[in-house]
Amino acid sequence: MTITRTLVRGVGGYLPERVLTNQELEKTVDTTHEWIVQRTGIEQRHVAAEGEFTSDLATRAAERALKSANMTIADIDFIILATTTPDLTFPATAALVQNKLGMSHGFAFDLQAVCSGFVYAIATADSHLKNGMGKRALVIGAETATRLLDWEDRTTCVLFGDGAGAVVLEAVEADEEDWDQGILASRLRSDGTHWNKLYCDGGVSTTGTTGHVRMEGKEVFRHAVGMITDVVDGVLEDAGFSSDQLDWFVPHQANRRIIDGAGKKVGIPPEKVVVTVNRHANTSAASVPMALNEAVLDGRIKDGDLVMLEAMGGGFTWGACLIRWKS
Repeated sequence: MTITRTLVRGVGGYLPERVLTNQELEKTVDTTHEWIVQRTGIEQRHVAAEGEFTSDLATRAAERALKSANMTIADIDFIILATTTPDLTFPATAALVQNKLGMSHGFAFDLQAVCSGFVYAIATADSHLKNGMGKRALVIGAETATRLLDWEDRTTCVLFGDGAGAVVLEAVEADEEDWDQGILASRLRSDGTHWNKLYCDGGVSTTGTTGHVRMEGKEVFRHAVGMITDVVDGVLEDAGFSSDQLDWFVPHQANRRIIDGAGKKVGIPPEKVVVTVNRHANTSAASVPMALNEAVLDGRIKDGDLVMLEAMGGGFTWGACLIRWKS
């Protein structure tokens, strides 16, 4: 008897060239490098250049993921792009990326779950692949989050950056002895009663404007650790594992204190937690694949490792995904 499993075949990431440090922000808003680092762990962020769009960042990350997988765009059956910062109201930015990659077959669509978007997209692609809607998928998280910022609001403008990350997924038929590979379990959650704790104050059908990020920081922090623990514990239970069996924890890179708090509550030692937030800040849906890409490229994540992905974002949305790594 065989079972369909979804494997990660390649990873890729991209950061814009421009780096904006905390010291530079000190000159424009009432903040200090020490204040930002103490409360968030962030030291710098990357900012997309004028004329550089979310689709451009996504395309660069996708190209690197395809190269990592030793595949071309002709091998891909569909694209899912997780983003909160699309190039246009429509068409989907995924379709623009599809065009930039030279792909005219298959299908492509955007998925919007804010910072949880990539985890949502992984679970969605896994379901599509297991249901026979394709053999291989390109899943991307990409954001130009700095374009949603009020640069006079020191509580939010220091937190976000731009970037993109991508993975190539492939469905394989695994024999019984190989069932323990690829994506093993996922859980997704949302609770709209918390929408006004982290949101953007503009939209097509409300203000007709893009708007800016607004956040109740203490409320987000208060809910984050518990929500993260909920889905991580649930995924481990679904797959029949415990936290001490995890090799790597790859969380959403929003705030170092949230990352540390979640790791401690779940029971994951700091040396098993991938942390990149200090170098690129919160890149929303791009943060998890970017951190994953770094840990794969530097050799930390290797075949056989048990890897937990996790994210929480506006909505609130949150989710987790457990992967037995086999590239």
